[in-house]
Amino acid sequence: VQLQASGGGLVQAGDSLRLSCTASGHTFSNYMLMLSWFRQAPGKEREFVAAVSSEGRITYYADSVKGRFTISRDNAKNTVYLQMNSLKPEETAVYYCAGRRAVGKAVQARDYDYWGQGTQVTVSS
Repeated sequence: VQLQASGGGLVQAGDSLRLSCTASGHTFSNYMLMLSWFRQAPGKEREFVAAVSSEGRITYYADSVKGRFTISRDNAKNTVYLQMNSLKPEETAVYYCAGRRAVGKAVQARDYDYWGQGTQVTVSS
C-alpha cells in the first residue's frame, strides 16, 4: 500500500489550503480503517493533527486545530483530505498522511502502519 500526499504550498497567515492523500495498492476502506494527518516542524516531533474513521463518520482533532481544520475521506477515490483554514505561521511543517488497519483513535505515530511522503506547508506572517 502506498500513500501519496499533495496540496502543500506557501500561503499567508489566515489563508486556507486543502491537502489530499491518495492510496494505491489495496481497497481503501477495507485496508485502512483509520486515516490521519500528522505534521512535523523542523526540530520537533511528529504530532497528530486529525483522524477519520473508515466510513468517515467519526473524526478526531488535535485541540490546536479544532474548528479550523476538517478531515474527510472519499473511499470511492481512495483519498483522504485535510481542509485547513485560518492557517498560522506556527503551523509551518511537513504534513504526512498515515493509515492504520486497526480501529479506534490513535494519536501516536508508532500506531500507524502506512505513511505518505509528506507535503510541505509554509505559512508566512
